[in-house]
Amino acid sequence: MEAGGTAIENLEVACAKKAREIAAQPSKELEKLLTEALDVLEEQGVYALFLFLKTQDQKIIASNTRERLCRLLEETPRGNPLLPGGDGDVLELISNTISKDLDRLLLCHDLLRQTLVFARYHARLEAGEEVSP
Repeated sequence: MEAGGTAIENLEVACAKKAREIAAQPSKELEKLLTEALDVLEEQGVYALFLFLKTQDQKIIASNTRERLCRLLEETPRGNPLLPGGDGDVLELISNTISKDLDRLLLCHDLLRQTLVFARYHARLEAGEEVSP
């Protein structure tokens, strides 16, 4: 589909690809972390999600998840990403950029939720099972 000569980006595919990266090594521990992260996002919001993942940083899987979710927001949508790229503190970036625009905040929330849901399902896969988006 095209709108004004520009291809429309399928954000669900972007979420699915990032989810596969997050759950590259499926495990019960990862599934548990993703379920907790999803609960935090739904109950407390975007800022709380990244704060929760930061408190879990002693776990490699939490750090990996946080980094992948940051990359998702730095890459999506193409041409107008939700977060500026760089090495800034993600909590500060969320406070200073996303949270100041309700539409962007809601889009961010939806993208993160969809990615976490997909990643949780991927984390449930048995070793060796393959699913392509």
